[in-house]
Amino acid sequence: MSGWAQKRFWKAVTVAETGDGFAVELDGRRVKTPAKAPLAVPTREMAEAIAAEWDAQTESVDPKSMPCTRSANAAIDKVAHQHSEVAAMLAEYGDSDLLCYRADSPVELAARQAAEWDPVLDWAAAELGVRLQPRTGVLHQSQEAAALALLAEKTHALTSFQLAAFHDLVGISGSLILGFAAASGWRSAEEIWLLSRLDERWQEEQWGVDEEARAAAEVKRQEFLHAKRFFDFS
Repeated sequence: MSGWAQKRFWKAVTVAETGDGFAVELDGRRVKTPAKAPLAVPTREMAEAIAAEWDAQTESVDPKSMPCTRSANAAIDKVAHQHSEVAAMLAEYGDSDLLCYRADSPVELAARQAAEWDPVLDWAAAELGVRLQPRTGVLHQSQEAAALALLAEKTHALTSFQLAAFHDLVGISGSLILGFAAASGWRSAEEIWLLSRLDERWQEEQWGVDEEARAAAEVKRQEFLHAKRFFDFS
């Protein structure tokens, strides 16, 4: 028995400015979130991206083809009600940041990590005022408390819509610093994604491509690129 899918019932999709932001309307009726909250977003650009997703639906609605709608729903129904908890969870990545855990061998991998990751740490020191220290090996070594506190402060300062996107930028990359670098536009989202995959790229060079792993990585890549796009809308 196939699952039930909502049918398209509307003809026109429009964006309307409201007292709480920008809304998307289907034949003049405002779209709501799964939790039945009014879907109000902070910018017209975000609303227009969501409207385009609704307008692209054909006979039935495919939520998988509506990433901006899903992210907005998450920001409204989840993040807005757990902002402090989500921010605190993401800030914890700073104490175990991907960029700080370096290989001691082979020397070629260690050299590549230094060459590709040190510039991001340098950027964080200059732009975020935080200097995280690299470690060799996999055993946890805490970063300075003052640095972690500043990163936490910056994370908590994000809006619910920004935090919804930031959640994926950090979680997918495994790095709070790469999340901030992507959000700020330090480099393109594609370049930052590749930085987060340095170890995996090295393994592919040594042992060849695992097609199943590559397919899973491509899903994450698309999610990362979307998160950057959604952050920019906010």
